Amino acid sequence: MDEASVDLIRLEGEGNSVILRLTDRERHGASDVLVGQVLVDTPFVRGSLKIWVFSNELPQWQEALDALDAGDNIGWREEKRGPELFIDRDVENERARVTIRDTAMSLTTVTVTVPLVDEWFDDAYRRLNLTWETFDLK
Repeated sequence: MDEASVDLIRLEGEGNSVILRLTDRERHGASDVLVGQVLVDTPFVRGSLKIWVFSNELPQWQEALDALDAGDNIGWREEKRGPELFIDRDVENERARVTIRDTAMSLTTVTVTVPLVDEWFDDAYRRLNLTWETFDLK
């Protein structure tokens, strides 16, 4: 990862990973749009998909993180153009089932299981703040 990119989401462990890597910022009318890729890697499946994240979706990601931290299952970017993210948390076993669903381009859904320990949340909030700072979003 070079200094111009940020992994907004990084869920990984036990040979599986789901990463949302943002690499550029574009202006679309009055909106800032972050450009990147969703990267999925497991021993069974590997793939990537281009993604555009509007700056107004970042507060929604923070709300989703808050809900996930409270033990709830979450959905982010539901019914948007492009990939949707769902995380079902198994608090007892410190695991999460992460589903990426793309109904716009590839018409593919992938579900990956990863560890999800409490310390992950500190890093997730740090990544969100780093995204705001790196791409100079207000």
